[in-house]
Amino acid sequence: MSDLLTLTTVAEVQNWHASQTSPLAAVLTMGALHAGHAELVSYAKSQTPPGTRVIVTIFVNPTQFNNAADLEKYPRSLEGDLAVLRSVGADAVFVPDVAQIYPTGLQTNPPIEPGAIGEILEGNARPGHFRGMLTVVHRLFEITQADYSFFGEKDFQQLTLVQAMVAELAMPIKIFGVPTVRDNSGLALSSRNRRLNNSGAELAKHIPPAMNLMAQAFLAGKSTSECEQFGRNYLVSQGVADIEYLEIRSTDLISQPTTADARVFIAVVIEDVRLIDNLEISK
Repeated sequence: MSDLLTLTTVAEVQNWHASQTSPLAAVLTMGALHAGHAELVSYAKSQTPPGTRVIVTIFVNPTQFNNAADLEKYPRSLEGDLAVLRSVGADAVFVPDVAQIYPTGLQTNPPIEPGAIGEILEGNARPGHFRGMLTVVHRLFEITQADYSFFGEKDFQQLTLVQAMVAELAMPIKIFGVPTVRDNSGLALSSRNRRLNNSGAELAKHIPPAMNLMAQAFLAGKSTSECEQFGRNYLVSQGVADIEYLEIRSTDLISQPTTADARVFIAVVIEDVRLIDNLEISK
């Protein structure tokens, strides 16, 4: 267990940063931490220069929820989160309230617009989500003044948009993607998984096989529409009927996918719990 500095205000973060000379890596989360988040911290410690400090932010961002009930139900477990961060050697955690992140109010904070990539997949299913996400990420980068930041590939579209924002605004930070952490069944770890009961957890185990089925069909020469129908038919046959999207796209999300450059993207709702995942298609 390591010492973990807990910071709750912007001034505390900035004072701590000013008192140090070593590089800083940031891992941005909404809490309810699990092994996937722990992996992000581990990557932040191993993939940066020796002596780099790691700060984790925990903030359930209201502007990226287009469903008030989803925001209310989002799991919160601060004491458990702090224990996870101590176990993996994070140096500091920033746990702000809404006023620290949005000092002039949610509506007057200048938003970061996601553009065309933010209008498909998650952006189409959750209008305004990526505007809120990019706005808070931009704000947290400004507050922490981090040199590096690490994002999980489970939220691949989010990672793509953050990389695009950093490039467009020439922000002095390097973004790393970290492979998705999965449980023994292949299900991607997610804070939302803890809201599933036993039957829901069993249904969720069908997400990875559906993606694999689509990937194999695509490599075998089937069209994207045929592959998507295969995946949809499989999920429905297993009892997963609420499918928001199930698509094959290129890794840039815009170009025509090819067998050398494609991913499966999926979003389903199981027992009122929304789950997303994606899978690189590789030979």
